[in-house]
Amino acid sequence: MRVIAGTRRSLPLKTLPGRDTRPTTDRIKETLFNMMQTWVPESRFLDLFAGSGAIGIEALSRGAVYACFVDSSRKAARVIEDNLAFTRFTDQASVLTMDAEAALSVLDRTEPFDIVFMDPPYRQGLERTILEKLRGARCVHPDTLYIVEAAIETDMDWIGEFGYTCVKSREYRTNKHLFLKKIGDM
Repeated sequence: MRVIAGTRRSLPLKTLPGRDTRPTTDRIKETLFNMMQTWVPESRFLDLFAGSGAIGIEALSRGAVYACFVDSSRKAARVIEDNLAFTRFTDQASVLTMDAEAALSVLDRTEPFDIVFMDPPYRQGLERTILEKLRGARCVHPDTLYIVEAAIETDMDWIGEFGYTCVKSREYRTNKHLFLKKIGDM
C-alpha cells in the first residue's frame, strides 16, 4: 500500500497484519479521491475507523490541512502514528484511540470537519449509528461532506429519514462509496 498522489506520492505505508482490516486498493482509492478532488484541498478531514490511516494520509498528501484519525485498536493507532511519522504529517494530524462514538463526543469541542470519511466493519449497522450521532454534532458544519464505505449489499435507503441525501455514489465488486450531504441545516 502506498500514497498514490500529491506531495507524498509513492511513499509506502504500513498496514495492519491479519484480516481485521480491509486495506483500500490503489485503484479504489484513486477512484474515491477523483470523486472528492474538489473538496479535499484546504479541508479538515476526519477518518473514522481509520485502520492504517491510508485514506486520511492520502487526503493530507492531496492538500487537506489537518486530519484526525480514529480507531479503537491500539495496534491500528501505532501503525497510523508510524505512517504519519514516515510521511512527515505528524504536525498536521492527531490520532484518537477510541471507538468512533466516543471520539465524536470528544471532537465536538474542536473546529468542525469539512469531510468525514467512515469505513466501519461491514454488516454491523455502524453507518447508521455514526450518521445519527453526527446529525446534531458540533464537529461538523452544514456543508460537511460525509463519505461512507459499506458492503455492496448494505441498505442505505434510510439516510433521508436522518436528514441526509446522497450526492454521489460508486459501486465496486464487493463494496460501495456513498457521498452524503445534510439536507438543510439540521
